[in-house]
Amino acid sequence: MSYKVDIGVFGGSGFYHFLDDIKEVQIDTPYGSPSDKIAIGTYAGKTVAFLPRHGKNHSLPPHKIPYRANLWAMKALGVKRIIGPCAAGSLQKDVQLGHFVLCDQFVDRTSGRPHTFYDGQVTTHVSAADPYCSQMRDIAYEIGTKQGITLHKTGTMVVIEGPRFSTRAESKWFASMGWSVINMTGYPEGYLARELEMCYVNISLITDYDVGVEGLSEPVSHEEVVKAFNQNNENVKKMILGVIENTPDNFTCTCGNALATAGRPGDSAKTFFPGLI
Repeated sequence: MSYKVDIGVFGGSGFYHFLDDIKEVQIDTPYGSPSDKIAIGTYAGKTVAFLPRHGKNHSLPPHKIPYRANLWAMKALGVKRIIGPCAAGSLQKDVQLGHFVLCDQFVDRTSGRPHTFYDGQVTTHVSAADPYCSQMRDIAYEIGTKQGITLHKTGTMVVIEGPRFSTRAESKWFASMGWSVINMTGYPEGYLARELEMCYVNISLITDYDVGVEGLSEPVSHEEVVKAFNQNNENVKKMILGVIENTPDNFTCTCGNALATAGRPGDSAKTFFPGLI
């Protein structure tokens, strides 16, 4: 059975309840199984694919998430745009609890995660200079502002390996660099979307201050993160649904041509993986 899905969403299992006519499908990929079955439903006239990145029971820690399988499965469904909400810690005092940050840059501090589709026999080099979709970020900012959510339109996310949180020394270093938020799942998820020429917008929900933020030295706990995320979960859902509803069919970004500057003019993801699309 073939599907033509407009938008993909990664996130928590509570999102299921906002889609109509849901069908769950299992997608096989060359990189193993995705985190879970993918729920396909409709909202505002659009077909939406939803996948809980940690699995329905939150059984997958950040460093064990099958990122390549997840992105491949979305692409196989025809997805061209992905919304990637996540919980994140703040590294700056002005990025406060409950705020949302629409990151436009990342710094990768992970280790050992498979993070590319082009690891042989085909090799190419996809630019990560501007890793997130500018069109989708503009839409998300407009929708969130109208909904009364406090947003930061840009920001740098430093992605750590996990599952441990930062030491004080690491966190102070990250903060001193001017980076905005810290997270464990932001890489390679967003970059893999770029390799497959899909638009990707990050929505970072601030659940805590990281331990290195000056004057705020209480260590973060998992319980506090979950509590803060749940308190703002309705805002996250409302914003995602608004983005889905207001995303136009036309593209003003260059995400769909990411391979055009990868050293092989005329190539595309379809060239390298003809059976995928």
